[in-house]
Amino acid sequence: MQIFPKTLMLLGSGELGKEIAIAGQRLGCKVIACDKYEGAPAMQIADLSIVINMSDKEILRETIRNHQPDVVIPEIEALAVEALKDIEKEGINVIPTADATAITMNRDKIRSLASEKLGIKTAKYAYSSNKEQLKRIAEEIKYPLLIKPVMSSSGKGQSLVKEEKDINTAWDYAINEARGDSKKVIIEEFIDFELEITLLTIREHDGETKYCSPIGHEQINGDYQSSWQPQELKSEQLMEMQEIAKKVTDELGGCGLFGVEFFLRNEEVIFSELSPRPHDTGLVTLISQNLSEFDLHVRAVLGIPIPEIKCYSPSASKVILSKENLSNVSYLGIEEALKHKDTKLLIFGKPSAHRGRRMGVALAQGESIEQARKKAEASAACIKLL
Repeated sequence: MQIFPKTLMLLGSGELGKEIAIAGQRLGCKVIACDKYEGAPAMQIADLSIVINMSDKEILRETIRNHQPDVVIPEIEALAVEALKDIEKEGINVIPTADATAITMNRDKIRSLASEKLGIKTAKYAYSSNKEQLKRIAEEIKYPLLIKPVMSSSGKGQSLVKEEKDINTAWDYAINEARGDSKKVIIEEFIDFELEITLLTIREHDGETKYCSPIGHEQINGDYQSSWQPQELKSEQLMEMQEIAKKVTDELGGCGLFGVEFFLRNEEVIFSELSPRPHDTGLVTLISQNLSEFDLHVRAVLGIPIPEIKCYSPSASKVILSKENLSNVSYLGIEEALKHKDTKLLIFGKPSAHRGRRMGVALAQGESIEQARKKAEASAACIKLL
């Protein structure tokens, strides 16, 4: 029997961290929210908030040591993983593990693990550390192709390149938008897919693996725009995705929820990426399931049983993006957005906005996926930022 409350330290306090904090607090946990700026979403509800540079090994290590949390939960990729390895050796639990965090924060490491070590089917890929090498590789992989920083999130730094004349621009964009000081890019074959799928995969303390119903999603320039659940798949496709997700998460080890992404091309399942934490496309589970991805993550992290995961009805999400730069954000249209039946609205509470920044999400249930998506889109369209 465990004794509560536990102390959870979030490294990164965005909208996903905020929902993790809420899920933890519902179980009586104390939450310490860390981020690089004041007033981040999770900080607004946390028991304690700390503004630090999480890329600085010494600062991050000493901050964790000073507060001695029961669990450290990374929510972003830009972390000094050496500090996490140090504090893990001192007996503090890092989710899923310090090594898994190090592997998944870099596209080259997780792609190499999946393709080269585990033999999982991925897009063709290669790495480059300079423009000339990039041009040679692009000729081998063939246009169109994708160029991404090896370390980034939410599509930052990603370009679809259709011809050689755009290579230099894509390189500069990838390097400028990379997290950390990486000067390396990944070049990927462009997959002309029919569907993108997120399979939320939960690894419990005893090693048992559970799955949520598959989530379909839409991205623009690598950044999530909408998602829906459940996405209908053939039984053999779903089984293959579950087998791949289990193989990768078992290799990474630890516990918690993982967002495992796939492409479907001509019914062929292709592994894309993996996040060792709740996934932005999984925000739909706040309305679609009996236990959201955040509840599931916290339960797995704390060793609390997960008896059954139920998907209630066809559901969808639609992001609310800022169309301009705003130093102080106000919202118009909330009452109109919530007039739609079976909808929810999440305003993340970010103190400022820039063009394209995700500021909220509309969620909806429907009798079909198509109806749920239309309702979520209509609700999101009501919100105006001032």
